[in-house]
Amino acid sequence: MRILVTGGAGFIGSNFIRYWCEQHPGDRVVAYDALTYAGNRENLDGLDAGFVQGDVCDLEAAQRAMDDEQIDTVVHFAAESHNSLAILDPARFFRTNVLGTQALLEASRRHGVARFHHISTCEVYGDLDLESDERFTEESPYRPRTPYNASKAGADHAVRAYAETFELPVTITNCSNNYGPYQFPEKVIPLFTTRALGDEPLPLYESTQNRREWLHVLDHCRAIEAVLAGGRVGETYHVGSGVEATIEEIADAVLAGLGKPASLKQIVPDRPGHDRRYLLDTTKIRAELGWEPSIGFAAGMAETVAWYAANRSWWEPLRGRSPVVETGWAR
Repeated sequence: MRILVTGGAGFIGSNFIRYWCEQHPGDRVVAYDALTYAGNRENLDGLDAGFVQGDVCDLEAAQRAMDDEQIDTVVHFAAESHNSLAILDPARFFRTNVLGTQALLEASRRHGVARFHHISTCEVYGDLDLESDERFTEESPYRPRTPYNASKAGADHAVRAYAETFELPVTITNCSNNYGPYQFPEKVIPLFTTRALGDEPLPLYESTQNRREWLHVLDHCRAIEAVLAGGRVGETYHVGSGVEATIEEIADAVLAGLGKPASLKQIVPDRPGHDRRYLLDTTKIRAELGWEPSIGFAAGMAETVAWYAANRSWWEPLRGRSPVVETGWAR
């Protein structure tokens, strides 16, 4: 297999490349990444993988990379993904996530890939009541509530349109919140961990009981592997752990793992459009492909917090890059 991984220098993309190189050493893997503020070339150090610096919105560059590397499979991670930044600069999200996905689809169509796999999110479905027993299924209607959610929904629609109109062989996975090593420190678990290590306040939104479903990034990588190996072309599969935690529970786990006091928790105003809860029904991928998560949340969290504590040289140079400060919002 010859795989082009868009967003390959980012969090999930680089973990996927690392996983794929370990599990499939005979395959050719090429990272395609624009190296925006959250992209880090060092994430790929030591890996036997190619690298092309390019923007997913650049159709000609994307097609050239596919042609030069004789790519047969595209795994599309590249996206703007930080909800807070989407409130401050929504245009960049629609550009990268919608127009970039369409350009990549067109490049894949022209090149003639055997599979285009698109990574999406649970957030395209909107949110759930905190007291609800409901889960999102692959048939749930799209009801995005934020610019980020809407831009990912638009990307999903573009992928399905290329499948229907041009018979591009696609698959889609919608995943829950990922965590693990190499996550840019604007996201909540590395944000809390890196701030706690410096005895700085941990900013918790006022809705401290809002919940997310948490999935270790390596379990996500295994799910994508399963879809590429046995997933039905044209189908969507949900990838989640079934494990939910509130933002306060996340903060408590980080503080406990580092032996830091609860007094570091600081309540800040809610982000506009702050979704209450997401939870995915993963019956389909479990039944059809035999995938299930293998990393327990408590163990995964402890391992992740320990990784950031042991890898200051990785995250300290990145802290000043984030365009967002999570301390207050204009309404």
